Amino acid sequence: MLALAACTQKAPESAVELFDAAAFATEIDGKPVSLYTLANENGMTVQVTNYGARVVDMWVPNAQGGFTDVVWGYENIEGYLGSNDLFCGPVVGRYGNRIGKGQFTLGETLYQLDVNEGENTLHGGSKGFYNCVWDVKEATGERLTLSYLSPDGEQGFPGNLSIEVTYAVTPDNSFTVTYRATTDAPTVLNPTSHCYFNLHGTNAKSTDSHILMIDADSFTPTDAALIPTGEIAGVEGTPLDFRTPTAIGERIDADFEALKFGKGYDHNWVLNKRSRERTPVAAEVYEPSTGIVMTVRTDQPALQFYSGNAFAGKDTGKRGEKNTFRTGIALETQNFPDAPNHENFPSSVLEPGQTYTQIASYTFGVR
Repeated sequence: MLALAACTQKAPESAVELFDAAAFATEIDGKPVSLYTLANENGMTVQVTNYGARVVDMWVPNAQGGFTDVVWGYENIEGYLGSNDLFCGPVVGRYGNRIGKGQFTLGETLYQLDVNEGENTLHGGSKGFYNCVWDVKEATGERLTLSYLSPDGEQGFPGNLSIEVTYAVTPDNSFTVTYRATTDAPTVLNPTSHCYFNLHGTNAKSTDSHILMIDADSFTPTDAALIPTGEIAGVEGTPLDFRTPTAIGERIDADFEALKFGKGYDHNWVLNKRSRERTPVAAEVYEPSTGIVMTVRTDQPALQFYSGNAFAGKDTGKRGEKNTFRTGIALETQNFPDAPNHENFPSSVLEPGQTYTQIASYTFGVR
């Protein structure tokens, strides 16, 4: 595990470049959209829009004594309305990641979902959580709670699902994401946060230099469409072994079938030693040029690491920068992809009377 130190000095007001809420003020599907700012006393600052519950920017301390914006995003709502295929910064669901052929069976009923990636469903379909306006339930200086009612049949999923996500910036320079959901009929659920991180603070630089650790002895192999086969395989001796911190770019183009399928890293790691009673470290990322260390903790059984292989420089994001090839990484805390279709995977079923909960945190320090 990488050693890190928290930054505790009070930041000057000029340390971060925040966006004006006016650039996000609009109405979508008859619901108001705005921008919300969270900050702690150390100067760590996060801005979120309730359109898709998207993280717009995240200013964290760097080793040079300043602050760096470490997430990819856009300067106004128009950018997000034109970038949904990138899933830039939102909560995705109902089911994050992929469901093969957009189908699953609950009881004796076969459900057909909206398909939006070939014949498969990705991140809940073409109008998943990321494409919806969430209601603002609570907004304070350090905490934001958003809620959404997903009606029965939305994108093909059964049950009226009520979900809340709470974002918080805490004194230890953590960005925490907490989920809570209930349903009135059996359904499946696997929400996750889909931020793209670049610890350089600029999308002009590749994330290949980031040094990554993932606490996982195994992963779930897939077919060429990235749908799990149902097998759980060891990472030992493969380019997917990040148990020892390794530069992302060191083996990303290795002659390995899983990397060819993903055109780089786009895989589900089976995390070690999970416990619902605590949130152990799942991954750590370190960028030597800025000294920033990001530690990911979760109570979920898996983590999807995606290395931005589909970025093609077509979109212009914040500060006029292009989303070029492999300039943002996603670390998605989750259940296994396609779990509803594999009995040996952890269950993703939520029943009436149950409450779904999940917590993930991203803690920042310097080294």
